[in-house]
Amino acid sequence: MAVHLFGIRHHGPGCARSLAQALDQLQPDLVLIEGPPEADELLPLAGRDDMRPPVALLVYAPAMPQHAVYYPFAEFSPEWQAIRFGQARGVPTRFIDLPLAHTLAQGMTLPAEAADDTDAAPVARSDDEAAGADDADQASDQVAREPEREREDVLAGLARAAGFADTETWWDHLVEQRHDSLELFAAIEEMMTMARDQLARTLSPREARREAHMRQMIRLALKQGHQNIAVVCGAWHVPALRTMPTAKHDKDLLSDLPKAKVAATWTPWSYGRLSFSSGYGAGVQAPGWYHHLWNTPHKASLYWLTDAVRLLRKHGLDASSAHVIEALRLSDTLASMRERSRPGLEELLEALQSVLFGDNDAPLRLIERELLVNDRLGGVPADTPTLPLPQDVRQLQKRYRLAPRADHTELDLDLRQPAHLEKSVFLHRLALLGIAWGRTRATSGKTGSFHELWVLEWKPEFELALIEANVWGPTVEVACNAHLCHQARQLQQLPALTALVEQMLLADARPAVPVLMARMQALAAGTQDAGVLLAALAPLANVLRYGNVRGTDTTSVALVLGGLVQRACLALPVAARGINEDAAHVLLAQMIQADRAIALLQRERHKADWLAALAQCVRVQVHALIAGRAVRILLDQEHWSVVQTAQALSLACSNPINPLATAEWLEGFLQGSGLLLVMNNALWHILNSWVAGLPEAAFTELLPLLRRTFATFEAAERRQLAQRVSSGGVLLAASGTESEIDARRAALVLPILARLLGPTTTTREEPA
Repeated sequence: MAVHLFGIRHHGPGCARSLAQALDQLQPDLVLIEGPPEADELLPLAGRDDMRPPVALLVYAPAMPQHAVYYPFAEFSPEWQAIRFGQARGVPTRFIDLPLAHTLAQGMTLPAEAADDTDAAPVARSDDEAAGADDADQASDQVAREPEREREDVLAGLARAAGFADTETWWDHLVEQRHDSLELFAAIEEMMTMARDQLARTLSPREARREAHMRQMIRLALKQGHQNIAVVCGAWHVPALRTMPTAKHDKDLLSDLPKAKVAATWTPWSYGRLSFSSGYGAGVQAPGWYHHLWNTPHKASLYWLTDAVRLLRKHGLDASSAHVIEALRLSDTLASMRERSRPGLEELLEALQSVLFGDNDAPLRLIERELLVNDRLGGVPADTPTLPLPQDVRQLQKRYRLAPRADHTELDLDLRQPAHLEKSVFLHRLALLGIAWGRTRATSGKTGSFHELWVLEWKPEFELALIEANVWGPTVEVACNAHLCHQARQLQQLPALTALVEQMLLADARPAVPVLMARMQALAAGTQDAGVLLAALAPLANVLRYGNVRGTDTTSVALVLGGLVQRACLALPVAARGINEDAAHVLLAQMIQADRAIALLQRERHKADWLAALAQCVRVQVHALIAGRAVRILLDQEHWSVVQTAQALSLACSNPINPLATAEWLEGFLQGSGLLLVMNNALWHILNSWVAGLPEAAFTELLPLLRRTFATFEAAERRQLAQRVSSGGVLLAASGTESEIDARRAALVLPILARLLGPTTTTREEPA
């Protein structure tokens, strides 16, 4: 009976190639692989033709799906080649790592035991940065990474001794670029044995238990009578599996471990995700480069440089075949000078920098982002076991012809077409469930609520998000409705709830409408803040607008909106009194949004209530900013005449004690459009007289505020106002100041003012 240990690097093409050759030569009767034993039943799927790596084994706790671990595989992963070897030849194949039923159970008991046990569970998160992890998880993750850092320190010392600056480059040249070395694994074992002896430290509890379980699985295989066993594991573990302690020692290490119920499935993965540590804690910096090393080992440099030149041309940069030849020659020269058998990634990047880029690093960043990763998404067989919700998503993706892809793809939808409308609803429902597969983008040249432009990008962690969302229902529609109702009951702020109502309509979640409307009425009844009520109007108005396009019944939404409009109109005059400038600006923005929302509704009752509230704001002593905007809206809605508006403007400008209040009134009145001053002589002359009558100190103080107001005008409006000034509407100085004007100096300024403010040839207006 013989046990052959193959120490590999996860996702290493050189290790994978050498391992495939060694297995062909050895012809083992059993293959043991470092991996989760819970996935043994899924191994036959790996031999299917419709299984396209990169893929990953996802092992999770059904009761708490957020506790999960990924085990990713690429075509150039040694473990994948070992799995394919076993499936192709009918050789029994098993995973022998510590069962995740124990590992995840420990993670699910944190934080109570975090301080006592350093064996932290690797928790798979949908967010790359694991935002929101609690302190216990962070602390235990840090402890779990300490042995890996020590291991890297030892390997970094070996790399420096070999003349390399970093471990990645050293391992790449030593192992991954080798093509046919069957003696490779003996050298790796010797090197790792020396590294572990040099470290000479006690393993962490988790590492010790993992190695103990792998030894137990080897003992079990020998007991079952297997004569020729191949063990594929991380190179670091080989010495621990070669020299075994007693079986009792390992049994004691594995006793009394907690256990949780877990499930496993295959899920698509991407090259980009291979750079993240997960499962067995391995990641590679350049999977795109390793892809070439695996598929074209003898010409990897040439093919990779060709791809680089194509990428540069695609982005409008100069690159030619001559550049490829020159960069290839330079990389070969660099490799020879460094006494390396062939160019590696370091030499190729340096050659490109020298030949094509010079001091410019931007193209190199582009290559590193798109070629070193060379992102691609794998695929799994349609009959891969999974939960109902992920299966429903796959069926809908197939039905709508929306294949998940790792790169960005655009989707242009016209909601007037039923097929496009169904796709839009599907994407909005996924977004509500936390699967942001697509995001909408503003369009240019196309208007109307019937048009949507999506940018789609499928990420592997969405598979875990779908498993987590399965608790809400077996289909996308049912889960979306249930999740919406749950969110509505949790929200305590009216604007957030109205925004959720808008999402509800986009997702066509009709069963959730009664629940959301009841919750909205309850929140609105207890809300006295006018700003909150005003902010809630715009999303609901959008709901009604989209309802017309999508054919959704929004009767209940209209009823709730009517009550909100009434409450907001009653609260506005009271809320606008006695507030400071900052609060007034916030209320002004909410007021403008509410005005647009009420105009969009086109309901006479709402309009009448709104205009009455604005008129009340003018009569009572509200903040000048709010009063000015109220007058502007009353004029725009033709509720007030120009004469009434002029009277209000004149009254606002007749405050010699507090000119700042006048400036604020003007800001609210004029903000966003200067057309009133262009079209109405009466308003123009009132403003003219007020500015001309300001003392010099007051004018200097108010000038920034006035300039901020005029800066909101359109460019065409500013040009017309400048022409009005240059053609006779000049602001006249107050009486008694003519003697202060130096006519000679003024004559020097006037030509320049004419060029800045008006046309070169002007005509004076005849007085009315």
